[in-house]
Amino acid sequence: MCLAVPAQICKIDGIVAEVDMAGTTVRASLIMVPDAKIGDYVLLHTGFAIQIIDEEDALETLKLFKEMEMIPETT
Repeated sequence: MCLAVPAQICKIDGIVAEVDMAGTTVRASLIMVPDAKIGDYVLLHTGFAIQIIDEEDALETLKLFKEMEMIPETT
């Protein structure tokens, strides 16, 4: 099963970004979303940001993932 996960862009260096994925920072390619900016939410799939998404939709999806226990609680 493949999932795309919402992540927020924290830093951009060329076509590579650091994104926050529910408390974990990972690197992602922005080659498919060249208009993405710091603070945008993107759908992340296999290391590639594939679509810029609305913040409200991203937060709702992350909330659902937490409810399904797909994301551990961070405190």
